[in-house]
Amino acid sequence: MAEDFSKNLVKGYKYWEIYVHENQGYLGRCVVWCKREDALDLADATPEEQAELFLVLHDLRESSKKVFQPDWFNYSFLGNETRHLHGHFIPRYAKPKTFMDIVFEDKLYGHNYKTDHSFKTSADLLNEVRNKLKSVL
Repeated sequence: MAEDFSKNLVKGYKYWEIYVHENQGYLGRCVVWCKREDALDLADATPEEQAELFLVLHDLRESSKKVFQPDWFNYSFLGNETRHLHGHFIPRYAKPKTFMDIVFEDKLYGHNYKTDHSFKTSADLLNEVRNKLKSVL
């Protein structure tokens, strides 16, 4: 990763790492990052990476259910801005969700997600989301 996101690490696996996303406009949003340096495209993932990816996504989904109780999940592997194999794990909420006295409202629930770049995620919020997920992963 070009930037140092190590402080956002939730859990490491053999081939993948889970990081809490720096924009928590979607509460519990994470990035699943392939550890292989030359990995670019999802279709080029090795069979071992593919198998572990489904384990990682399953673990992350189940952990998110325990901690945040989302109503649905989106998984996005785009690579438009960062040319490295990674995916976005986006919990979705049918109703407003309060966490750390912050109300999170998924205004596009039932439709494609869209990052709200005006949403400001404090270091405290980022740490608490990371710690909550870590505690159950």
